[in-house]
Amino acid sequence: MKKVAIVQSNYIPWKGYFDMIAAVDEFILYDDMQYTRRDWRNRNQIKTPQGVQWLTVPVRVKGKYHQKIRETEIEGTDWAIAHWKSLVQNYRRTPHFQEIAVWLEPLYLNEPPSHLSQLNRRFIEAICGYLSIQTIISNSWDYTLVEGKTERLADLCAQAGGAEYVSGPAAKDYVDEEVFKERGIALTWFDYTGYREYPQLWGDFAHGVTILDLLFNCGKNIHSYVKHVK
Repeated sequence: MKKVAIVQSNYIPWKGYFDMIAAVDEFILYDDMQYTRRDWRNRNQIKTPQGVQWLTVPVRVKGKYHQKIRETEIEGTDWAIAHWKSLVQNYRRTPHFQEIAVWLEPLYLNEPPSHLSQLNRRFIEAICGYLSIQTIISNSWDYTLVEGKTERLADLCAQAGGAEYVSGPAAKDYVDEEVFKERGIALTWFDYTGYREYPQLWGDFAHGVTILDLLFNCGKNIHSYVKHVK
């Protein structure tokens, strides 16, 4: 049974995002959705001595509506150097900093892509590569998109050959389970609970920060702290 997940791309996502990627056979980046401000699409959090801090990629927003994530352009390149300097400043003392920096630093210091979707995918694929996650990553625009919120998800899953659709629990508020039943596709809800704390710098433990925090502190030895990464 092929498992498929369909999720919007995020910038350097948290560990749960990659746990879901590892749990499925194909992970479709759903960047045909509308770009939303002050969301995870273009920002994420790191730990610092002053508490949790946001790293935000500046983007061009043409209006409140009708701008897809994949249409969203990045504003300038200075942010990339600033983000890397923040990571160096706050994580250079972690056990696996040098190991991660070898492949992460070029992603920041080489010229970044022009669009947010491309940038997010670049980081997601690099992190999956480091963790040996073999899941196929595709884009929603690789497929035909039909009308209807749940109908589109079910149809994308079917086009990808999926027999099971794995969804984040927040989607329970709007997903119509009957649509999946009619298509003969099993619908399961991903469980983000029960993650163990890992050795982490700077004060009280924070689960919701970027996975880079976990990688800097634990390297590839993260199997005790996520559920599906082997």
